Amino acid sequence: MESYIDPSAQIGEGTQIGRFVVIEANVKIGSHCTIGHGVIIHEGTIIGDDVRIDDHTVIGKQPMRAKRSIFQDTKPLPPARIGSQCLIGAGVVIYAGCEIGQGVLVADTAAIRENVTIGDYTIVGRGVTVENLTRIGKKCKLETGCYITAYSVVEDYCFVAPKVTTTNDNYLGRTEERFKHFKGVTLRRGGRIGGGAVILPGIEIGEDAVVAAGAVVTKHIPPRQVWAGVPARYMKDTPVEQLLENQGWD
Repeated sequence: MESYIDPSAQIGEGTQIGRFVVIEANVKIGSHCTIGHGVIIHEGTIIGDDVRIDDHTVIGKQPMRAKRSIFQDTKPLPPARIGSQCLIGAGVVIYAGCEIGQGVLVADTAAIRENVTIGDYTIVGRGVTVENLTRIGKKCKLETGCYITAYSVVEDYCFVAPKVTTTNDNYLGRTEERFKHFKGVTLRRGGRIGGGAVILPGIEIGEDAVVAAGAVVTKHIPPRQVWAGVPARYMKDTPVEQLLENQGWD
């Protein structure tokens, strides 16, 4: 048997399904979708119309919990939801509890952990990891290989360049005190982070602020400022012509 489609699954008109696909119980797939070879879609997942899912991708995976993980809730998470007109590449893993908006692109080998929301028309680049309990806004760009740590917020129209690293634990896994301060990064609307920058736990980067490539951010950055260096320091104000209000975007 090349593929398995549970009898309770609902497949929309015109949807094409490749070989060696597994579609579990109560999955709903919209019309005119393309499901590649070797795709696994877990129980209850909801997929909109005109969605493309490439080879060997997994949608709706329930998380694993190591004995020493700080996340010990073992209750099953709700099914993943994928909006219409999404493009999901090869080798992607999208966990249960995720909600992906309309027109989102998730490139090859990206991983989106449980309880993540991603807004409409955002681009998640190749090899990106978005950890659990994170919210990504609409029309963002998360470039190749960047890492968005758990408990983070990235608001609308943000840009995160390749190999950016965000963090959420100032205690590096030692002492019980760390649980009182465990917090990801907040990138406000229109914020931009250059390639290879490192953002320390709990840092907030203000609206339309810019972090230069290679910077190490140890302090909150006010709106509309450019910071650079190790550790990062104020360099200048964000150029007026680069502000979101002057881009003509809706």
